[in-house]
Amino acid sequence: MQETFVISLGGSIVVPNSVDIEFLNKFRNSINSYLEGHKNARLILVIGGGYPARSYQNCAKALVQNITNNNLDSIGIRATWLNAELVRIIFNVDENVVTNPEDANIEFKGKLLIAAGWKPGFSTDTDSVYLAKRFNAKTIINLSNTKGVFTSDPKKDKNAKFIEKISWNDFLHLTGDAWDPGLNVPFDPVASSIASKSDISVICADGHNLSNTIAILENKEFIGTTIGNL
Repeated sequence: MQETFVISLGGSIVVPNSVDIEFLNKFRNSINSYLEGHKNARLILVIGGGYPARSYQNCAKALVQNITNNNLDSIGIRATWLNAELVRIIFNVDENVVTNPEDANIEFKGKLLIAAGWKPGFSTDTDSVYLAKRFNAKTIINLSNTKGVFTSDPKKDKNAKFIEKISWNDFLHLTGDAWDPGLNVPFDPVASSIASKSDISVICADGHNLSNTIAILENKEFIGTTIGNL
């Protein structure tokens, strides 16, 4: 029986300020090694916007008075397309980057599918949930530059406590339920609401810790936060 996982790869890992070639090389090697050793596994990689999205959005906000969230989202979406195309080529995936998770013509013939942003109103996290639903993946691995979910922002609050497990209801109490372009939360509130209703779990973890990512995929002990209908 084939098992599908979705990995939401934060753009801040792929392009923190410039393209992180060293990370992408190690990530490619780790993922390829995992897929070679697990013949019944396949992965969907959904790539975020990172620095290009933030940079262009900030420029637009500086130059356009009262710019709309839709326009800011559109800029961010195009940044995800560029990052995802790079990842597709690095992994030598033949199928085009998925930019619409509801497209009836998506082909997932191999072991790896690459996806990016879709439309204004939410982030690539929501695209991850749509694709998880479509391809019957019960777990989304959300990789960012932090090890998981905290009670508050650990960069601003030294008393922030790490959370190993949290229900969707409690998670949404922490993050709120509204989307805003550039919102800095562990998982998009819109995506969280859909995942909760679809009984999909999300594991938030540090994307730089590649051995930890493989441990999650192999259902071994890992460092991260599990969000679900607990």
